[in-house]
Amino acid sequence: MAERRRTAVLISGRGSNLRTLIEACGRPAASAEIALVISNRADAAGIEHARAAGIATEVIPHGAFATQVGFDNAIDRTLHEQAISVVCLAGFMRVLSPWFVERWRDRLLNIHPSLLPAFRGLDTHRRVLAAGVRFTGCTVHLVRAEVDAGPIVAQAAVPVHQDDTEHSLAARVLEAEHRCYPIALELLASGRVRVIGERTVIDDGTAPDAVMLNPASP
Repeated sequence: MAERRRTAVLISGRGSNLRTLIEACGRPAASAEIALVISNRADAAGIEHARAAGIATEVIPHGAFATQVGFDNAIDRTLHEQAISVVCLAGFMRVLSPWFVERWRDRLLNIHPSLLPAFRGLDTHRRVLAAGVRFTGCTVHLVRAEVDAGPIVAQAAVPVHQDDTEHSLAARVLEAEHRCYPIALELLASGRVRVIGERTVIDDGTAPDAVMLNPASP
C-alpha cells in the first residue's frame, strides 16, 4: 500500500467538514492522513475535536501579524515543519495571499457552498434564494488567487425548495459538503486528479472531468 499523504486542514470555526475528513481518512484504504489542524482562532471548536482525535494542532492568530504575508509565512513554515503535502481549507475565514496559493498550487483544496462559478463570495444562501434558482449545491476546487475560483474537483447538487429559508437550505448544503469533500480529497491524495489548463481530469476510467454527485435528498 502506498504511503498516505500527510494532509493539513485549516479552520476558523466549528470544524464540521474537518470532522467528516477525519472520519473518512480513518479508513485503512484512505490515501490521505489528517496529520495537522491549524486555526487562526484559539476558540475554534474544531481544534478541540482534532485534539480529541489525537491530531496535532496549531493556533496561528492572524491578529498577531502586522501583514498578511507574515501570517501566511507562519502557516507555510508550520506546514513544511510537519511535512504536509496537501492542504484543505474548511471554513477558514481568511483570504490567502497569491504567493501562498501559488506555492501550494494544485495541492490546496477549498469547499464553497454553491455550484461554482455561480454565487461566489459571502451570503451565498441568501443570494441563491433571492435569485430563485431551482438547484444549488457545493463545490470542492483547487485554489487560485481569485476568491472561490480554480479547477473543480467535485460538486454535489442540492434542490432548492419553495419554502426554504437560509437556515434550512444551508443545512442541506452542509450535508452535501460532508459527502463531497472526502471524495475530492481522496481523488487528489490518490493522484487521480490531473490539471490540464484550468480544468481537472479525473483518472478513474469513467469521468473525463470533475466528479458530479447525484442531487442530495430533499
